[in-house]
Amino acid sequence: RCCLRLIFLTSLFSSACSQGTRFVHSAALDADGRYNIKWGFDESTITFEVEVETRGYIGFGLSPTGAMSSSDIVIGGVLKGSPYLLDYYTDSNRKVHKDALQSYQLLYGRENDTHTVLAFSRNLQTCDDNDKVITGSTVRVIWAFHAEDVGLSGPVYHGTNRGRKSLRLLNPGTSSSIPAGTAFFDLQNKEVPVPHKDTTYWCQILKFPELKKKHHIIRIEPMIQKGHGNLVHHILLYQCDSNLNKSEINRGHECYHPNMPDSFFTCETVLFAWAIGGEGFTYPPHAGMSIGTSIDPVYVQMEIHFDNPSLQRGIVDSSGLRLYYSPSLRRYDAGVIETGVWVSLYHMLPPGMQDYITEGHCTQECLQESLDSEMHSGIHVFAVLLHAHLAGRAIRARHFRQQVELQPLASDDQFDFNFQEFQPLSQERIILPGDSLITECRYNTKGRMNMTWGGLSTRDEMCLSYLLYYPRVNLARCESLPEITGQLKFIGVKEIQEPVITWPFVIKSPKKYSNLSFTEAMDKYKWTRKRGKAFNDIVRKLPINVRCSKIGQDEWSIQGMIISPPELKSEQTSAAVVACRNVSEIQCGCSFVLLLTACLLLILQTCLHL
Repeated sequence: RCCLRLIFLTSLFSSACSQGTRFVHSAALDADGRYNIKWGFDESTITFEVEVETRGYIGFGLSPTGAMSSSDIVIGGVLKGSPYLLDYYTDSNRKVHKDALQSYQLLYGRENDTHTVLAFSRNLQTCDDNDKVITGSTVRVIWAFHAEDVGLSGPVYHGTNRGRKSLRLLNPGTSSSIPAGTAFFDLQNKEVPVPHKDTTYWCQILKFPELKKKHHIIRIEPMIQKGHGNLVHHILLYQCDSNLNKSEINRGHECYHPNMPDSFFTCETVLFAWAIGGEGFTYPPHAGMSIGTSIDPVYVQMEIHFDNPSLQRGIVDSSGLRLYYSPSLRRYDAGVIETGVWVSLYHMLPPGMQDYITEGHCTQECLQESLDSEMHSGIHVFAVLLHAHLAGRAIRARHFRQQVELQPLASDDQFDFNFQEFQPLSQERIILPGDSLITECRYNTKGRMNMTWGGLSTRDEMCLSYLLYYPRVNLARCESLPEITGQLKFIGVKEIQEPVITWPFVIKSPKKYSNLSFTEAMDKYKWTRKRGKAFNDIVRKLPINVRCSKIGQDEWSIQGMIISPPELKSEQTSAAVVACRNVSEIQCGCSFVLLLTACLLLILQTCLHL
């Protein structure tokens, strides 16, 4: 009886500080599938299993930039049947150092004739300055391996067996599984010649399948042509007017071109957004995109952004989307709302700025009018896609109720232009009439000599968050734009030429800007970091122009009104990492438990020999 009690106590104490190894996520870190990882996490700990095609050492790290310098690294393997794992870090010169505080715990390791498998865990916050704190933001994972194990002099240089991949390690995720045999249809380019230029937006109008009754789209996957992973930057799907010219179906054209057919301009309501680095998205079991009814999309415009900075010639693309749909209806129809900064030249960033902040408002007035009319009980947001271009460094989709800030809908403090996907929320968020949202983007324009403008090119900027929600309401865009007069006043503009007959419009006075477009005047101004900071402070307080659009080309009455940005009663600070003192207490407590467990095991062993 004594032994049975000890066995129970031993298992109880052992489980108190153990990390489960239920791996709910997985990724191939290289294109050839030689380096694969699985991982799982809880509130304080993350566990990895790596499987690599080598019998030598494995390197795994977390980097601030995707490069080797200033990274948090572990290196391990299996040597003569015994697994090993050591915690390292690199300095700013990429020199590798063994970490004095070994924060990673080896769980197991094994190898066969071709592969090595290692499993290890660590706290999300280790309180070690040489380790990276793991948060819900994007993480740049770096990897390497070698045919030899680590020797007495340390790891041998890995050569070309290395790489990087951006992941959201703490992503709650969506299940990619759908019922076997689920019907699907493809929206796809048909051998589109990619122009010999930096940025191209290619639009094509396509038709959804004709259905006799309502269905729900339950999953959407990208179909990126092999080898075009860096060429296809994003794909947007817009709903078009059901009365468009049928001769335009399956016809492709460069988007936003002066000669683009009129039918293309009727496609304004975003249905879905995918961006580079993202994977497929599965809708929650209680919501789906409705198709097959009189108010559902019939014709859609697929917009593909090609990013071709090396100006390659002769590229032909057949990328697109695959949509899975089912007659088994979910409870709610899902929709998408585009929020943030209205894409315009009035959104501008000075050069040479380490940290420039832009705010796009989905105003209380817009949400009050639209939701009071459509859904007084509010809408439920279940996923968010945060979107910016090359200067973007961090984005937050902030949520306010009665001017008091709640937790962000979504945030990414390590934004990566090459990794943008819908972030499923761990808990759905209700947006009520009278709430307001701010999409906040932080940019870095160091190294740029001229202004960066709001626009479509990846060298231009955007600041958007796409909200996937249910039940669907008649609201497509909820955005803002800072008023232009105050921005021009900052650089000393006194008068513009009227009537306005050109775009960008032309300055009349003062003389130093006379006959220059406002974009040329902004570039002519002698920007410094101090002036850029002062400009940023002023722009964030300027009156804003409200965009509050319905599905299609209709607008809510608040659209176009000029209002002051809200005065916030309280704001959330960025999510604080776990206090190191508390972590130390937990670790100390766990150490005590493990020590007690060891003592119990010793007593148990003695008991069993009696």
